[in-house]
Amino acid sequence: MTPADLAEVLRASAAKVLAEHGLDAAVLPAELKVERPRNPGHGDYASNVAMQIAKPAGVNPRELAAWLAAALAATEGIESAEVAGPGFINIRLAASAQGAILDKVLTEGERYGTNNTLAKTKINLEFVSANPTGPIHLGGTRWAAVGDALGRILSTQGADVTREYYFNDHGAQIDRFARSLVAAALDEPTPEDGYAGAYIHEIAADVIAAHPAVLDAPEQERLETFRAAGVELMFAHIKESLHNFGTDFDVYFNESSLFTSGAVDRAVEQLKASGNLYQSDGAWWIKSTAYGDDQDRVVIKSDGNSAYIAGDIAYFQDKRARGFDLCIYMLGADHHGYIGRLKAAAAAFGDNPDTVEVLIGQMVNLVRDGAPVRMSKRAGTVITLEDLVEAIGVDAARYVLVRSSVNSSIDIDLQLWASQSNENPVYYVQYAHARLSSLARNAADLGVTSQNPDLSLLVTEHEGELIRTIGEYPRVVASAASLREPHRIARYLEELAGAYHRFYGANRVLPQGDEEPTDLHTARLALCDATRQVLANGLGLLGVSAPEQM
Repeated sequence: MTPADLAEVLRASAAKVLAEHGLDAAVLPAELKVERPRNPGHGDYASNVAMQIAKPAGVNPRELAAWLAAALAATEGIESAEVAGPGFINIRLAASAQGAILDKVLTEGERYGTNNTLAKTKINLEFVSANPTGPIHLGGTRWAAVGDALGRILSTQGADVTREYYFNDHGAQIDRFARSLVAAALDEPTPEDGYAGAYIHEIAADVIAAHPAVLDAPEQERLETFRAAGVELMFAHIKESLHNFGTDFDVYFNESSLFTSGAVDRAVEQLKASGNLYQSDGAWWIKSTAYGDDQDRVVIKSDGNSAYIAGDIAYFQDKRARGFDLCIYMLGADHHGYIGRLKAAAAAFGDNPDTVEVLIGQMVNLVRDGAPVRMSKRAGTVITLEDLVEAIGVDAARYVLVRSSVNSSIDIDLQLWASQSNENPVYYVQYAHARLSSLARNAADLGVTSQNPDLSLLVTEHEGELIRTIGEYPRVVASAASLREPHRIARYLEELAGAYHRFYGANRVLPQGDEEPTDLHTARLALCDATRQVLANGLGLLGVSAPEQM
């Protein structure tokens, strides 16, 4: 019986008790929660539902809790239910009910933890979208890990997820990039507002190799050649870096296409026609304050050129035209203002602003020997994705970037995350999976199988703790999806690995010496198989490998 199953049992029992005492079941909340108590001695699960509904029901909370506890105790799969404090109900499951959790894992395998909550929901998940003017920096690397993990998690809930990269190939930053390449090719100083680093010289050399006569061309033609070829080369490098990091996209969308296709012009005309665009000081402004933004925004500047938001507006319309029900944008720490403006733009088109979600990621810092690491070997001014992977590897890099809430900054201790010790969280989790894989191989050598286990034999404290932790997995995945918080998966995996290590230290799984295999060995091996499956499922959602040996 998983926590979700127990919550349904609790709802049915509460509705029955309320009816028996002439009380209205409408007082029950939409969601009944059962939690694992901090002190295992209090029971397997606890609920405060009696205190939640006592007042609207017009009854004393302890009295209501007593009625509920009696009803629960009489339910199949529940060993006991007791009232504690002002109206808490502590619940202990029967061994058979705990065994049902393992049976569910072993039956569903990779599907364990999935559901159809978001079925028929089409989600556009846009992340990274770094300018093609340099390698992916740490902020973009964080989004590469978190965005990819979030896409996997949303898919487990039945959502149709499209991972999209917005290719910023329009605007002043591309002009500066092209001028920087030309300067490097001519062995001139980097322009004051340009880009520096070894990669600029590498790309400039590649452009010359592909276009040997480019330096002899007229100035404007030369600049255009470096612009087009340089952007193509830089973006090819970005795509390769992301692929090697385990992050691939379904769609690469060119910002420039919004202008060449007339999408920006059409969006502007639609806003003018609706009265949501007005002219002031020679510029055209969107009435975004009318829809919750903190200020109106310039869409068309007084010189007739489009402001950056013009592309954003047309891009949102394009996403909706492609049939997406929800558009999730994952942006950097300096983009807080985009939350209001994007939602306001949606509302200005007569759309529901909740079709827009904006997640803001905070900064990432590297530390070695207690001191910050600031310079990249290749990029010169920023730390890149490749720098992080070179220092600690892909698995550790993805795990550490996903492990914390995106609302908080991260200091990555390179020595810790490169170490092979239990102090390294990803090593701790992966080692648990490797240990379980080794156990399975040893069991096969001994002829011990987990087939047809009597799971009611699993009654020790550590067996119960491990089973209940396994039972939490579907709820953790659902929460990670609904709250857009992949870090919940990582923290759960560490909890599961800890529960397994404690179980393994206290319970012998395989027979020793000439000992014959027993039903208890079979049951414990089944518990280990289920644990290994859940660890693999969770690591898979983070895009981290589940090694069979370390």
